[in-house]
This record gives sequence, C-alpha cells and structure tokens, in this order.
Amino acid sequence: MRYLTQILLLVLVIATLTGCETVANMFSYRYVTVAFVESLLNEEYDNAIDQMTVNRKDLGEANLDTLKLELADFRYHIVKKFGTELDYTFMKAEKMSSALTSDQASSAGTTDVYIQFSNEDYFGVFKVSFDEGYGKIKFINVLDIKKIIPSMFSFWLIGFIAILVPVLNVYAIVRIKRSDLKRKWIKYIAVICLNVPTITYSAINGFSFQLLQFQVLFGFGFSLMGYLNCAWTIGVPIGGLFWLWRLNERKRLRYEPDTAYTEDIEQKFPSE
Repeated sequence: MRYLTQILLLVLVIATLTGCETVANMFSYRYVTVAFVESLLNEEYDNAIDQMTVNRKDLGEANLDTLKLELADFRYHIVKKFGTELDYTFMKAEKMSSALTSDQASSAGTTDVYIQFSNEDYFGVFKVSFDEGYGKIKFINVLDIKKIIPSMFSFWLIGFIAILVPVLNVYAIVRIKRSDLKRKWIKYIAVICLNVPTITYSAINGFSFQLLQFQVLFGFGFSLMGYLNCAWTIGVPIGGLFWLWRLNERKRLRYEPDTAYTEDIEQKFPSE
C-alpha cells in the first residue's frame, strides 16, 4: 500500500509539473503573438520581425525590405476585415513532430498555436507556428474564419443546467454510501461512467447529440478556449438516475404497511 501511495504521488507531481509548463507556454505563445500583431497594426515592422525566427544578417537588406512589404500586405488584410482595435484569446496548441537538423535550437520542433482575435462584432483566428527552440514565430496566417460574436447568455444558461448533472451524480454516490447495498464500488463506477448519450452545446453551432458517446467523470465537461471552442458536454446520468430509483424503491417497500416487505425486497432486488 505504501508503494502504491508513492507511485500515485509521483504521478501527481509529474502531472502538476507538466501542467505548469503547459500554462507557462500558453502565456508565452500569447504574449509573442500579441506583440507581433500589435507591432504590425502600429506599422512597426522592425519590432514585428524581432518576434520572428529571422536572421537579419543572413536575410540581407533586399530580402528584408521584401519581408516588410509582405508584412504590410498582411496588415492590410487584417485591418480591412477587423480594424486595429483587437482583443486576443489563446485557444489551443498542437505540438508537431520534431525536425532533425544540425541546429540544436531549431531541432526542438514546432508548435502550432491558435489565437482568437476579435473586435466588438466579429472574431477570427490566427494559426501561428512557433519554433520551440527560439520561442519565436516561424509562420503566421489568418484562418478563413470571420464570424459574428455569439451571445453568451444562452451558453451560460446551459452551463447552469450542465452543472446539475455532477451534482445529481455526487448525491447518488452519497446515497449509495449511506445505504446497506453490497459491492458499493460497482455502483460508484456505474454512476461515474454511465453518462450516455452525450449532449453538446456549442456557443457557435448550438446543440449536437452523440448517441453512444460516454461522458465519464460525473457526466460533465466544458471548454472555454475561444468562441469556436466554447462548449458544454452533458452526459445523461443513467447510472445516477438508476441507482437513485433503486434506492427509493427499496425505501418505499421497506416502509409500506406490509409484513412481507422483506421478501418483496429480496425478490425485486436480489444480490444488491
């Protein structure tokens, strides 16, 4: 038991350290992207280039001027569609396979980062490729997305309903724990895992339904990474509802004015 506890603690420490590193990278990617885009919007192209994996000496003056013209063209398309006053939200990061080169810094690989940007009415998404060795931008483009910012009232209303599912499942587990049922651990697993089918509500796309998708961990999930990824996932708590019904039936039979209630319980609920 002691060794098992040590292993669990080690796993917890590793997961915590990994999570801290992920959060740190998230803020770093966002900071560099915002610095790059804001420099573009202010037409400070030298500052923008400083956020890129560009060696000015190797590039040369002629190619540097060409790059600035390309950045000016990139700025023009952003300003034309969204203006110059933008807000930014980190969405997600996807680590790509490492590139084996003689340069140790660039051999660290590439991470594709998705950053949402928005004005008062619309939002879009940057896809930014980062060199992990330098922590700078290798490539950036705007995905073909320009959508109206959705109303979040219905999203948070659905979220309130979604929270009721884990509340019900926790209540079911407490009822099971306080009961005289046998093999309670099986009931706990049923409550935690048997949340199916799954209903998803997205701020952009509305409702969707997955008949055979299980929503484990008490039947509740959510994502809040940008408007495209704002979603609640709700598993119908079949396990929790079933065992609450079973417990209520046992209680009803136990207190019915019938001298044979014990036999009725054994007949209806054998081996529980």
